[in-house]
Amino acid sequence: MSDTATTQDDQPNEPGSAEQRMRERRTAAYRKAERVLARVGGRASLRERLARLQEAAPEVYDLDEPGDVYGNGVVEALEARVAALLGTEAAAFFPTGTMAQQVALRCWAARTGNPTVALHALAHPEVHERDAFREVAGLRPVRVTAEPRLPTAQEIRDFEEPFGALMLELPLRDAGYVLPSWEELTEVVEAARERDAVVHFDGARLWESTVHFGRPLQEIADLADSVYVSFYKSLEGFGGAALAGPKSLVEEAKTWRHRYGGTVFQQFPTALAALAGLERELPRLPDFVRHARVVAAALREGFAQAGLPWARVFPEEPHTHQFQVWLPYDGEVLLEAAVRQAEETGTYLFNGPWEAKGPGLATTEVTVTAAGLEWTAADVRAAVADFVARLP
Repeated sequence: MSDTATTQDDQPNEPGSAEQRMRERRTAAYRKAERVLARVGGRASLRERLARLQEAAPEVYDLDEPGDVYGNGVVEALEARVAALLGTEAAAFFPTGTMAQQVALRCWAARTGNPTVALHALAHPEVHERDAFREVAGLRPVRVTAEPRLPTAQEIRDFEEPFGALMLELPLRDAGYVLPSWEELTEVVEAARERDAVVHFDGARLWESTVHFGRPLQEIADLADSVYVSFYKSLEGFGGAALAGPKSLVEEAKTWRHRYGGTVFQQFPTALAALAGLERELPRLPDFVRHARVVAAALREGFAQAGLPWARVFPEEPHTHQFQVWLPYDGEVLLEAAVRQAEETGTYLFNGPWEAKGPGLATTEVTVTAAGLEWTAADVRAAVADFVARLP
């Protein structure tokens, strides 16, 4: 989930409204479900989240050390850990990715003398940040493509106007968590450099890209001039982000972090949760990605066996542990079927919201985490058959 995007899960509803009642049903169904493909930390109770942090924190930091003050102590330890993982000279902790990327790209704009940022039409700042690049940072975003894939090298070379920075979201969430091939990515970076542009990776979910690329994190990050990563989207943290890159850029970014109000007095719970995520969740992500491919294949088989006239899993072989499912029904119909299945059987196959994509067409996102590793392909196919039987 993005820093600022809203979905059916987090939009305020009028008390007693149909939307509020459905939200309450979904929450209750999720908590009672015996089987889900993902247990997401952000949906756990405060008691559960604090208990997990208390269990994990001693593994990652000396709790007898004093608390952080304006970014020292445990926050500095987190920054050093991120820099080491990504192979960069330095890293800076930020409370949000929205702030981190604004700061990174305004710093690059000052260095290149060009405030124009080339990006995808579905990139996070274009879709979920209320024009923050333009309204707050004084940047000028231009869209290279709107296709459900990353820009190609030829599109970068042929783009009709100069730009100072190319921003690549890896993976591109709103297109289906898609990634280019390693060869395509290196060619795109080379094309940007041919135009004297810097390259910034929106790597909110970069952590899980190693399986698809077949490369370690350091080699992936080394392609870019700067990288942003998130601590809560895949690592189960409480929040927060980091900007990694050259030491001179990071030091400048910390100045802007202060100006933006991001140098918070104490952030040790968020920093500890991030360190715990790097210790516990990061090593498991490749297993989640590999099993997501098993789940995706079983979903396709299940829909075909159930006789559904049309269904799509995208990408067919997921690039990460998250992907999209498209079905030819209104979102409300699919949501009702999914919740009833959970309420009546204890199996919550599709526990996310369904987004309308046209008349009688909706899509949802599927995530596979540790809970999903327990599902066999046969389990998935059986759950699909039961779900489809509940559709009109």
